[in-house]
Amino acid sequence: MIKSVVLPSKALKFQVGKVEGPRQLRCKGPKMELTLTQPDDWHLHLRDGDMLEAVVCHSASHFGRAIVMPNLKPPITTTAAAVAYRESILKALPANINFTPLMTLYLTDTTSTEEIKFARRSGVVFAVKFYPAGATTNSQDGVTDIFGKCLPVLEEMAEQNMPLLVHGEVTNPDVDVFDREKVFIETVLQPLVQRLPQLRVVMEHITTKDAVRFVESCKEGSVAATVTPQHLLLNRNSLFQGGLQPHNYCLPVLKREIHRQAIVAAVTSGSKRFFLGTDSAPHERQRKECSCGCAGIYNAPVALSLYAKVFDEAGALDKLEAFTSFNGPDFYGLPRNTSKIKMIRTPWKEKRYHR
Repeated sequence: MIKSVVLPSKALKFQVGKVEGPRQLRCKGPKMELTLTQPDDWHLHLRDGDMLEAVVCHSASHFGRAIVMPNLKPPITTTAAAVAYRESILKALPANINFTPLMTLYLTDTTSTEEIKFARRSGVVFAVKFYPAGATTNSQDGVTDIFGKCLPVLEEMAEQNMPLLVHGEVTNPDVDVFDREKVFIETVLQPLVQRLPQLRVVMEHITTKDAVRFVESCKEGSVAATVTPQHLLLNRNSLFQGGLQPHNYCLPVLKREIHRQAIVAAVTSGSKRFFLGTDSAPHERQRKECSCGCAGIYNAPVALSLYAKVFDEAGALDKLEAFTSFNGPDFYGLPRNTSKIKMIRTPWKEKRYHR
């Protein structure tokens, strides 16, 4: 049973469909049509088994490609496992949908430099994911010694031009949960970038003004960030309004309004350093609505509409296409998609997705 982020009744829905022809923005009274280059999702959880089959079509119907997270049970730690997982995703796709999964490896203390070379040669693996051990869902096999055991692998990644995707939170229980991103930047990420300036890094699902400042302070093209719809639309009050809201719980956790505003300003500024990454994370409903609910927001069916809503309200629809469709492939050194989608703004009442 899967549930997406729930939209307020006054939200606007941008209906999505594929079209041919040049990019355009047309207004007809209250109706508006927006044509964009096919977007990609640069941070996506598809899970496996029955869950994979249930959710993959929601992402594939909107996005041309997606960076697929490797935190399965067991995690995707080898190129061979990534190839097999990719085949499972392709088999689960509806026959009429063209969607390319871009695979990642799960970094551990025992990942080898030879595995990184093999991954680069495969043409299937496009990045390596750094989960601090215990930071989030299925991260128990993650990294415990990034500057010791993992340093040779990071050096090889820099040599192979393989990006490192970072879940940017410390796991020290003495650090307040709302400060874990800021402390991670200060104690891990900034020293890492200084030590290996040639390593390309994506700080994923940023949640704070501190992350915005850090990304903007780095050399363009070397450090970038993905941004989720929930961190653009919600602040930490959304966890508690009207009672505890488990479907608004994700990691990194939602932050203060001042941080949300900083992230909105960054992504709507037109900066090339920020791009779309939904972090859509499906869970069975009973695992969310329980005494110890798991982290993750399933937003795939509505993510693209939510991004458009944010840019529309900021008066920055002219910058939406770069965020959704250009900045990601440009950072990864991949060609931009050539197909187009059309979005139509219409009133939208609250919708819930269950399984």
